[in-house]
Amino acid sequence: MSVFTPVSPEQLSGFLSAFELGRLIDHRDILGGTENSNFFVATERGEYVLTLIERGPTADLPFLVELLDRLHQAGLPVPYAIRDRQGRALHQLNGRPALLQPRLFGTHVGAADASHCHAVGRALAQLHEASVGSGLQRRSDRGLDWMLQQTERLRQRSDTRARQLLEEMVPVLERLHSQRPALPEAVLHGDLFRDNVLFEGHHLAGIIDFHNAFSGWALYDLAICVNDWCLTAEGALDARLAEALLAGYASRRRFTPLEAENWPDLLRVAALRFWLSRQLAADRYAEQGGVLIKAPAHFRELLERHRRITVGLPLAL
Repeated sequence: MSVFTPVSPEQLSGFLSAFELGRLIDHRDILGGTENSNFFVATERGEYVLTLIERGPTADLPFLVELLDRLHQAGLPVPYAIRDRQGRALHQLNGRPALLQPRLFGTHVGAADASHCHAVGRALAQLHEASVGSGLQRRSDRGLDWMLQQTERLRQRSDTRARQLLEEMVPVLERLHSQRPALPEAVLHGDLFRDNVLFEGHHLAGIIDFHNAFSGWALYDLAICVNDWCLTAEGALDARLAEALLAGYASRRRFTPLEAENWPDLLRVAALRFWLSRQLAADRYAEQGGVLIKAPAHFRELLERHRRITVGLPLAL
């Protein structure tokens, strides 16, 4: 991801002296995101990823550490926190909270096929299963109330077409916010895009970047995932890929009729959430060099396409 807080070799060597990882051999920036500073780190004992947390309350970091420990113990390929000689998982470096984690190997999938999507759906269900009953709770700072506020702010300065699209979403957000339908809940990844999953061939080798994890409807996490993994080259929902991902998920957890009823709206809400957050990042970092700005228009167009949704949940599986 983009680097907001640089780290020199001298600073990193001092940081690593608290661990049993040997001498620093090399480190380099990881580019390609908008929130935290990330670095590949190579030592005499192996390869790791160092993350400096740039956004969000630091009080939530023990939640992240415990979640990753639990997912690792459940057999999921996730980057759990490495402890230093004193058993500490959380650290400070250059005024930022810091996590050191094993580097997971594999590559990001550019054009996903049905087998990739099935594997991702199944892994997401396993992730949700592992967190149910854990007692882990974290409120999203970009939940329905945030979306209502940001929708109104963006509506006031949008063109006619975008304003109409935003206005259509207000009653959807208000209904979900007020009624809070009784959908199955879990701890969600919250950002399971293709750039947060690693594959070796068709084997899912890693799930990374849990910094947006929060408690909520499992179906919402699935909608976020489908909105990235299951699109055609033109940006429309690909029925074949979506059905494969949903089938992979349903192979571990069956959907409920209430989830089927709310599925179209949650697909729309998931598209809206990333339109809003990308627009916020574009506004905030427009003049700042070295920060990757992802196009808000992609999710605006997806939300427009989601006015008609033809892929339903596989209740019969």
